[in-house]
Amino acid sequence: MQSYSQDLRDRVLWALDRGERPSSIARCLEVSRVWVYQVRNRQQKSGRRTSFPMGGHRRSRVAGMESVLRAWIEAEPDLALSELSERLAKQQGVLIQPGALWHQLNQWNLTFKKNHARQRARARGRAAGAKRMG
Repeated sequence: MQSYSQDLRDRVLWALDRGERPSSIARCLEVSRVWVYQVRNRQQKSGRRTSFPMGGHRRSRVAGMESVLRAWIEAEPDLALSELSERLAKQQGVLIQPGALWHQLNQWNLTFKKNHARQRARARGRAAGAKRMG
């Protein structure tokens, strides 16, 4: 979804300055009346005549906590992602969803097995692989 053009915003503000009603501006320019009010309010409150920036990269909430998370995982390698996110909320005051936490751990190449006894994940009931030939 793209934001409306700056030219359209300027025309809305110009029409408001002339004293036109938001309903007639919206009808004439084929935009919603609510959007006309939003443009006007943004200009009155913050002085901004432009749209808010869209997209971009947001830094992870746990980006600076790699050493803490590594220590927790080394001490208890069978922690689940949900348990890690709960511990972060309680001890560090950082709210993060397990999916977002997984993405950050994956970026650090910090993977761990939940079931340490199995050593690796493989299909249930399958053999370890083909035997080596003599």
